[in-house]
Amino acid sequence: MVVWRRWIFPILMVVILGAATAALVKIAFFPDSAPTAAVEPSAQIADPVVAVGRADVSNALSLPGTVARDASYPVRSAVDGTVTAVHVSAGQSVAAGAKLYTIKQTDPVKNVDVVAPEAGDVSELTVIKGQPASIGTELATLTPARYHVQATVEPVQLYRLQGAPAEGSVTIQGGPAPFVCTGLKVEVAEDGTTTVACAVPADQTVFAGLQAQLDVDLGTVSGVLAVPTTSVKGGAGTGVVWVDSGDGALEERDVTLGVSDGTMVEVTAGLEENEQVRQYVPGVAAADEPVCYDDGMGGEYCEPAGWNW
Repeated sequence: MVVWRRWIFPILMVVILGAATAALVKIAFFPDSAPTAAVEPSAQIADPVVAVGRADVSNALSLPGTVARDASYPVRSAVDGTVTAVHVSAGQSVAAGAKLYTIKQTDPVKNVDVVAPEAGDVSELTVIKGQPASIGTELATLTPARYHVQATVEPVQLYRLQGAPAEGSVTIQGGPAPFVCTGLKVEVAEDGTTTVACAVPADQTVFAGLQAQLDVDLGTVSGVLAVPTTSVKGGAGTGVVWVDSGDGALEERDVTLGVSDGTMVEVTAGLEENEQVRQYVPGVAAADEPVCYDDGMGGEYCEPAGWNW
C-alpha cells in the first residue's frame, strides 16, 4: 500500500495532467480544420417602383374658411359748398339711396343730397352742420351689408389655383343649404399670407364670424396617365421622374404634368403606360410607409417610416 501511495498514484496523476495539457495545446494551436469564412453582407436596398397607369384625377380644394363682412369705404363729397343738414348718425343702418347729408353747392348755388350708394351701416360720421365741404372730402364711412367667405391657403397651393374658376361652393355648418359664391379671387398679402375669397349672394342669410367650408373645383380629367406625386420632383406644369429600365438602372426623365389632386398627378408627356417609375424621389422617404430591404435570404427587412434615402 505504501508503494501505491508513494509511486503509483503520483505517476498516474502526472500522466493524466500531461494528457490534458497536450489536448488543450492541440485545440488552441492546431485546430482540425480552417476557420469558417466570414459571412459577407448581402442585403440590398430595394427601390420601390410603381407602374404608370390610367386614373381619374380631380383637382379640388376643400378649404376651411370664415364668413366676414366686406370692408368699409368712405363716402366723399362730389361738390364744393357747405353742409346744411346731416340726416344720419354713426352706427345707423341705411338703405340704398338713403340721404346721408345735404350740401349747399357754391356755384351754381343749389342743394345737393349725398345718398348711400348701397345698403349698409354708417360706421363713422365726420361731418357736422355748417362745415365747409370740398370735392373729395371724406364725410362718412359706410360698411356695406355684403359678406364674403375667406379661406387661408399655403402659398404652394398657388400653383394649383392657377386658372381657378370664378366661383366656389360654400357650406356652413348649421346654416343654409350649400350655395354658390361668386367673384372668387386669390390674394397674396405683403407678409406672404395667401387667401381665397368669394362673395356671398345677397339672398343668403349669413353672419360675420361663422365657420364655413369653401370647395373649389379646379378641373377633373378621366382615364389619363398618372403617377403618385411622391414620384415627381417638381409639379407646376413640369417635373422629373426616375424610370426603372428593368436591369436595376434608373433613368432620370423630364415629364409634362397636368391636373393633380395632391396624391396623383396627370402626366401629359414623357411617360408611356406600364413603364415603371420610382415611387419616391431620391432623398425623400415615404411619410407613412416603412423602408424595406432584401435580406439576402429570400425575405425582406423593413424599417419604420422616417428613414431617408
